[in-house]
Amino acid sequence: QVQLVESGGGLVQPGGSLSLSCAASGRIFRINDMGWYRQAPGKERELVARITTGGSTNYADFVKGRFTISRDNAKNTVYLQMNNLKPEDTAVYYCNAQGVTISFRGVEVWGQGTLVTVSS
Repeated sequence: QVQLVESGGGLVQPGGSLSLSCAASGRIFRINDMGWYRQAPGKERELVARITTGGSTNYADFVKGRFTISRDNAKNTVYLQMNNLKPEDTAVYYCNAQGVTISFRGVEVWGQGTLVTVSS
């Protein structure tokens, strides 16, 4: 029905930057909130940041001042700009979206995940 495709992960040195993107496609009537979560080895998945269609955002405390979430509603795409990356940011990052299909069914979908590794 609705799919999310992520891109932009990779290897970066501490203090470096990476940008992630996630595009929603499929039988979409409307995409509502979008967000990014992450899961490090041996840990549970946790919220990184979320953004509403109106642009209101909320961030986890551990990324405030370093990460910025944004979106392009016309493209059903959400972005995550990550600056001053730390080794503890190493994780698989997942995109999440809540929306409504053209059949007016509410859905919540997840991307396949993209690995971000912060290491020297």
